Amino acid sequence: MSYGRLRSLALLGCLLLASYCSRGNAEANFEVFVPEVIEAEIGETVVIDCEFSLPENISYAYIHWCSGEKIPPKKIISLIQDEVHWAEDQYKDRLDIAKNFSLVIKKVAPQDAKPYICQVGLGSLGFSENRTKLHVSKAPEAPEFQLVKDGVRADEPTLQEIASCTARNGFPAPSIVWYKNKEALDLKDTEIGIHDTVITESSGLITLRSMFSARVAKEDREAQFHCQVNYTLLGTNKTSMSDSFKINVLYATQNLSFTLDQPNQELKEGDNVTLICEGDGNPPPEYTLIKEDSQETILDDKLFIPSVTRNDSGNYWCKTLDLHTLKELSASVELVVTYLDVPTIFPAGPQEPTEGDDLTLTCSTKGSGTLKFQWQKKGKLVADGAVLNLTSITYEKMGNYTCVVTMPDSPGWVHSRHIFIAVRAKPQKLKVEQSLSVREGEVVDLTCIFYSVPRMNISWSTSNGTVNTSRRKNHHNSTLSVLITKEILKSGLNCTGENEFGSEYQHFPLRLKTKVHPDKPKTITQESKGVIIVAVIVCLLVFAVLGAVLYFLHMKGKLACGRSGKQEITRPEAHKDEIVVEVKSDKLPEEAGLLQGANGEKRSPGDQGANAGLTLEQETG
Repeated sequence: MSYGRLRSLALLGCLLLASYCSRGNAEANFEVFVPEVIEAEIGETVVIDCEFSLPENISYAYIHWCSGEKIPPKKIISLIQDEVHWAEDQYKDRLDIAKNFSLVIKKVAPQDAKPYICQVGLGSLGFSENRTKLHVSKAPEAPEFQLVKDGVRADEPTLQEIASCTARNGFPAPSIVWYKNKEALDLKDTEIGIHDTVITESSGLITLRSMFSARVAKEDREAQFHCQVNYTLLGTNKTSMSDSFKINVLYATQNLSFTLDQPNQELKEGDNVTLICEGDGNPPPEYTLIKEDSQETILDDKLFIPSVTRNDSGNYWCKTLDLHTLKELSASVELVVTYLDVPTIFPAGPQEPTEGDDLTLTCSTKGSGTLKFQWQKKGKLVADGAVLNLTSITYEKMGNYTCVVTMPDSPGWVHSRHIFIAVRAKPQKLKVEQSLSVREGEVVDLTCIFYSVPRMNISWSTSNGTVNTSRRKNHHNSTLSVLITKEILKSGLNCTGENEFGSEYQHFPLRLKTKVHPDKPKTITQESKGVIIVAVIVCLLVFAVLGAVLYFLHMKGKLACGRSGKQEITRPEAHKDEIVVEVKSDKLPEEAGLLQGANGEKRSPGDQGANAGLTLEQETG
């Protein structure tokens, strides 16, 4: 090793021995400036500035950064002759000195929260220093609550643990405050107890757990609780709240109710009903349901009865026993089932009294209330009461009668029963709409219908023809198919119905169908219509040709217009084979005067008929 290098090492050793963080030497006459307090968040990088101004022509000999509260403080890193030296190897990964002499701390940890000293040495001229304090912080995780038990019994004499609140991995240590219905609980309240436990994790972070105890009452079952964590982050006070929760307060049953699921609705036979027993304890007690005068019991809080009957009416009891207090409670409900039976009529079945007889019908039934009876026929009231008296029965009193039963106190109940009354008497004919206009020699069908309760016979006044009979209930039908002769047209036909009580007949006066009157206009056939259309077209063509000829003659000046309104144009005798045209006036003959002949002579109006229909004529000579 060369002499120069040995000299340098010796000099460096002397400087290191002389450079320690103490006030052993007199301070130099200059100042060092550092921040009073530094705030840093755990896990981040922090820079602590160190500023100073040296006298002229003097340079620093070393920069020391020391830390801790001890005297002398512990040196952690130095800058000597522009080289960085670490007091311990463990500092190399996280500590450094910047070009402006600032201390750089990477990945700030909880243990970095302490005082720091920046010391600037001038060799034999002494040194100057100043100190700062590093505060580190980290927000804890969101607080979590946990109920200690599934339920807490009310009115216990001692405090019971309710829930714990935990705030994990914060720094510095946070604090926890408990709230009830958004109001902070007072630690001086003897009805509550709060115990905090601080846990320092291996990372240096702090976990705080707070246990909440209290004496609870039944009214606390609706209260909302939560915990709040108070902490400091970068010098600022902050808070974080947990979710709210309720306490499951356990208390004995004091009141018991036993009701129907539809308490205000009248219960009728056939309805479904549910009886519900409910106590106000928590947890609900065990229920026992039983019907009075019955040995059957049900261990449930509900009793469902489908399609209730009158036999289900009665008193029902609900009983319960609180297992904590051993107190027994009971409640009852009366089940009233209304009913109304379908009525019966005596005498039963269809009745067939004889015409002129009297008949008494009695309607009876059972119901849970006062009954009202009415007799109706075709929807109209015929009698009030359960008894219907029919006297001197006639055909008019025949038909369906209905007994309608209601319960005025229960409007939902209506039942009825029908009975048919048929009258035994001689046959009664029924009118049938049918045509009696016939032609001689044709076969016609005639129908007569009789109403008769006993069986009857139907006969016709002629033995000719074919007879078909049918019967539906008490209606007897007979249809005659007969050939119409002069004798039948003259006498007509009779239909007679007969039973054990007498007979009834129906007369059919037949009349001959009238022929079509000859003066009436005949129907125009399709062929006639075609002929008429052709004739009209031909006439139109003739008038068109005539008009063209007249117009041609007028334009040639060969047609003279006289006041008489009519001129006859005559060619000389030598030209008999040419066309002759006659022009007529629209005026009446009296106004037009006498017509002139071919030679100029006048004609009387009677002579005009010979030529009146002539409009266009061709002479052949």
